[in-house]
Amino acid sequence: MAARGEHPVIALRRVVKTYEMGPVEVHALRGVSLTVERGDFVAIMGASGSGKSTLMNIIGCLDVPTRGQFFLDGVDVRTLDESLLSRIRNRKIGFIFQSYNLIPRTTALANVELPLLYAGVSARERRARAEAALTLVGIADRARHFPSEMSGGQQQRVAVARAIVMDPALVLADEPTGNLDTATSGELMGAFSRLNAGGRTIVVITHEEDIASFAKRVVRLRDGQVVEDRRRVPLEASPPRLEHAVPVAVAGERA
Repeated sequence: MAARGEHPVIALRRVVKTYEMGPVEVHALRGVSLTVERGDFVAIMGASGSGKSTLMNIIGCLDVPTRGQFFLDGVDVRTLDESLLSRIRNRKIGFIFQSYNLIPRTTALANVELPLLYAGVSARERRARAEAALTLVGIADRARHFPSEMSGGQQQRVAVARAIVMDPALVLADEPTGNLDTATSGELMGAFSRLNAGGRTIVVITHEEDIASFAKRVVRLRDGQVVEDRRRVPLEASPPRLEHAVPVAVAGERA
C-alpha cells in the first residue's frame, strides 16, 4: 500500500454533478476543483442549494461525479466497484452526522467497536482501540452507558470516537453541531481541533460562521462553484503518522 503522505487526502478536478429531475437538468456542482492536504482542517460553507451537500456526498464516496475526477487518498474513485467503495467508506472515511446515528440498545463502547468488527479486528484489539478513542474525545467514563443515558453532546462525542477508531484518512462531519446548544457545540469543535492537532484530516460541512471559525481553512460554495477559499491558519508540514491504522487494499495498491 502506498505510504501515507504521498498524496493529498482529497483531490477534486473540475468536478461536475448534474441531476435529471423530469425534463429539468439541475446543475448541483459546476466544475469544482479542490485539494485538501493531510492534516488540514477545512470548513465547507454555503447556503441551501449551494452544492455543499452534493460535494459532501462525493467526498464521502456516497455519490459519483457526472464529469471530472475525484481522488481520495490517492485513489481514483471512478475505478472502484461498489464492494471496494464500501471498504473505502469503512476504512478511509470516518463519518459524523448531525443525528449521531448510534445504535440505541448498544453501549457507547460497543457502538465505537462496530467499524472494527466489520473490518475483522480481534475482540481484544477492538476493545482496546475503542476505549482509547473514547478517552481521546474525553468520554471514557461513559463507555458502558447507552445512548439514552447520555446528553446530546456526549452522544456526538461517541459518534466522533466511532469515526476515528479506524484511523481513517479523512474525518467527514456533516453539520455535526446541528442538534447541540452553543456551549456544547464549542466543546465538540474544540475536540475536533485537538484531533486535528494530532494529525487527523477533518472536513466539516456547516452553515454556521462560529463553527467554521475553528477550521484552518474556509471554502465557500455558491451555485455549485467555489467562490472563496481562504486559509486562516498555516498548514503544518508532515503531520504525525497515527498508530493502529487498519490497511485497506484498493485498485492499484497492495495491502
